[in-house]
Amino acid sequence: MKKVKIKNYPMVNPTPIVLAGADVNGKPNYTTIGAFGVVCTGPIFYISLKDTHFTTIGVRENGYFSVNIPSADMIQKTDYCGSVSGKAIDKSHLFSSFYNESGKAPMISECPMNFLCKVIQTVPMNGFEVFFGEIISTFVNEDCLTGDVPDPLKINPTLAMGLNYYNLGQPAGAVFKEGKKIDNNE
Repeated sequence: MKKVKIKNYPMVNPTPIVLAGADVNGKPNYTTIGAFGVVCTGPIFYISLKDTHFTTIGVRENGYFSVNIPSADMIQKTDYCGSVSGKAIDKSHLFSSFYNESGKAPMISECPMNFLCKVIQTVPMNGFEVFFGEIISTFVNEDCLTGDVPDPLKINPTLAMGLNYYNLGQPAGAVFKEGKKIDNNE
């Protein structure tokens, strides 16, 4: 197959869409981000927020943020949270918020999976702040488990690539097992 070189733009990489949460001025605020991910094998996530975002203020002030994984059926509210600023629109009423026992950052009840993270490092980069957070608490809807493990097909996260949203289709294989088939000549 012939490869075609295209413009270097990170948004052509499929990424999970998450709602980052923080308390700002005593109210829950959420923003939609695609710049989120795993950093290492330890319980560390990163989120990247514009340094002018309203949620950024809350993360800076409180030292905590939440990562909420919305299901694809939440796309309207998810997209809305990334389209309007908490500086102009009070988004606290969009979702039912809950807190863990520390009460440090709001999480969204309607999202099938939630993480509370404590900021351990911040790196400014090109008008954004990259917050690295240690996962303090993880919550998942009971009906989104298979056994005791979160099931991505039940969670049904939203992926973004370019200017479109997508949901998951079907499993393609098991991590660290598919490659072993090469050695076993399967």
